[in-house]
Amino acid sequence: MKFFSTPPLSQFSQSKPRVPAVASGDAGASLPSAPSLARVSQISRLAKAGRWRVEAMRALSEPCLLWFTRGQGRITLGGVTRGYGPNNVIFIPAGVMHSYELGSQPQGQVVHFGRESDLVLPHSVQHLRVRDAISQGEISSILEAVQRELDSERPAADRALQHQLGLLSVWLERQIASNQTAAIQTSGARRLVSRYTTLVERDFRSGVGVGDMADELGVTVTHLTRACRESCNKGASEMLQERRLYEARELLRDTKIPVKEIAASLGYTSPAYFTRAFHAKTGKTPIDFRRTG
Repeated sequence: MKFFSTPPLSQFSQSKPRVPAVASGDAGASLPSAPSLARVSQISRLAKAGRWRVEAMRALSEPCLLWFTRGQGRITLGGVTRGYGPNNVIFIPAGVMHSYELGSQPQGQVVHFGRESDLVLPHSVQHLRVRDAISQGEISSILEAVQRELDSERPAADRALQHQLGLLSVWLERQIASNQTAAIQTSGARRLVSRYTTLVERDFRSGVGVGDMADELGVTVTHLTRACRESCNKGASEMLQERRLYEARELLRDTKIPVKEIAASLGYTSPAYFTRAFHAKTGKTPIDFRRTG
């Protein structure tokens, strides 16, 4: 069954979705960015670097694909929460806010395509249940071949890797085409929350509040919050705060930017306010988090 609809990939141009830019000259200019090259990780290992890396709302500057072969949980994509289970494939374009729970004993792979990928990939979120054994075997074989080329030191391994990733994009296009009739209509609340998450991703560094975003969407804060809770069981303010604090943890972990500059780059009015908000969410001060991870 398909949860999100999109036109066939052959109708896509080479233009890519806009990933919000960060103004140069401030602390945000040193934000960590996605590696340029593709890589594959085991889903079972994702939480070992900190469960916040998968459970907190965030967006990536590169597209990624998740292939679950075992386990189940819930995933939030563009403000809409649904369950996932074995033999689910989920494609997330660059710039789309998402988070997911890793249930007991999850198995599978996540493919990060790299920020410089020129593959023909969907411009919208895809969540597919792959029911037939042939298709399940195909994606497993392709991902094994991708991993072999990533690990290989043979000549032209980089070129072979791109061909294998191209086969993966073709496999995804065919799965989308075969599930066109199974698209589920989204509700008005979910459409509103999807628009809201786009604004959050665009503006979370600016200090803009939920009220300003609600005004831009033409709704009240109360209506927006109600829609967010209906769609993903989180309030509008909680989603915005979670997005900011995910970025803060990334900066604290992966850069040496001073705390006061991180606070400024994420729109906090003062380092003290940032520290209080960070501690309330994580149980640690920014300095303690940087020290212990």
